[in-house]
Amino acid sequence: SMAGNTLVAALALQSFGIGITWGDWAMAAIVPGVIALIIMPYFIYKVYPPEITDAREAQQMIKEELKGLGKMSFQEWVMLGVFILALVLWATSQFTKIDATTVAFLGISILLATSVLVWDDVKSEKGAWDTLVWMGTLMGFAGFLSKLGFIKWATVLVGGYIPEGSWIIAFVIAVLINTYSHYVFASLTAHISAMFVAFSAIAISAGAPPMLTLLMIAFTSNLCMSLTHYAAGPSPVIFNTGYVPQNTWWKLGFFASVINLIIFMGLGSVWMKAIGMW
Repeated sequence: SMAGNTLVAALALQSFGIGITWGDWAMAAIVPGVIALIIMPYFIYKVYPPEITDAREAQQMIKEELKGLGKMSFQEWVMLGVFILALVLWATSQFTKIDATTVAFLGISILLATSVLVWDDVKSEKGAWDTLVWMGTLMGFAGFLSKLGFIKWATVLVGGYIPEGSWIIAFVIAVLINTYSHYVFASLTAHISAMFVAFSAIAISAGAPPMLTLLMIAFTSNLCMSLTHYAAGPSPVIFNTGYVPQNTWWKLGFFASVINLIIFMGLGSVWMKAIGMW
């Protein structure tokens, strides 16, 4: 669902030899994700209620706009078909052995062949090209950090400050630091590049289950997007609409992060244990 998640999967494989498939991620996140989807809107509605609560006028306007669009065109049907095909292939990659990158290129090829996209559209996606180039660089960099022993050295160094005992302590500390260190980041991908391998290694070296650790740090690397008005690309765009003051954003963002951590670390860990992921 965001560029950094692909980087998570690559770093997990390169640094720990553990493959995280689309199906693994979806299965682990489905229960805590649905629970968060139910609780978070209700929480925000109660502590920061909207000025307009009657949406019937907006619903009517949406219906009229949809009616004005008319029937779906051929290109729109193709786009829908490619979307469904990509989801199915990503979800079944552990059975089909088709790489996620291959699926992405297949989808783009179909869209180009059917003129849903033209090459100028592809060239104009500067953000996508930036992600492709930088992600490749970061993946290679992370791989060499692991091969040259830097990750092991950093793990021993930082791990020395974590009290000995149950792996649960190291796991919780790693997840919490990973989450709240995002106050000093303005990009989720940059955060993952800097923090994911190091804090995963600290928890795993203390005895934490590898898959639980990798996925939980991956989840919180997304959930920390709520913390600040500069936490990720969409954040400044939403903030600049002027609807939410900065102090309100930071306050509610912190409370939201606490609720999400309780849901994912608490219920999510139990769910992953129940389905045999650790």
